[in-house]
Amino acid sequence: MNSMRIPLSGGPIRLRPPQPGDGAARLALGNHLDIHRAFGGSARDFRVLTADAAEAWAAAQQAEPWAWIIEAEGRLIGAIRLHSLNPVDRRAMLAIGILDPGALGRGYGGQAMRLLIAHAFGAMGLHRLGVRVLADNSRAIRAYQAVGFVIEGREREAALIDGAWQDDLIMGLLASDPGQGPAA
Repeated sequence: MNSMRIPLSGGPIRLRPPQPGDGAARLALGNHLDIHRAFGGSARDFRVLTADAAEAWAAAQQAEPWAWIIEAEGRLIGAIRLHSLNPVDRRAMLAIGILDPGALGRGYGGQAMRLLIAHAFGAMGLHRLGVRVLADNSRAIRAYQAVGFVIEGREREAALIDGAWQDDLIMGLLASDPGQGPAA
């Protein structure tokens, strides 16, 4: 399956392929401890974002064949990608990161996921998408459930964060689920 990383847009959200200049836009967002923790990071690993780290982030987005930059109202707020793509089983994992604290809670993540889900189940012909999320990340869990993901399981004590074990929830979405697929 060749990369189909085409621009996708709807409402104030646009998903676009990574491009030069994304490192500077990422640097402008900085790092935020609450966002770092939501991604499974520990406070002891938290660092101020440097220009080199921002450029490395941008390069990593460009290297991923199924990664898009999330723009809201014309500015970078995060990234979304499909990974672990299995073309035989027509499934992939989805990962999303809203990096701008001012963009949290505004529905941008849900809109970005809806765009990518429609593309994955439509043009890409995938059958299943999955996500892993920390069990205590209620904001992300609500966002995943709002676009149709269901909790399928729990991996107990899967992540050690700030000295405490955290569970991961395994969530899934099928093209045949209500509101998904070509008939949606």
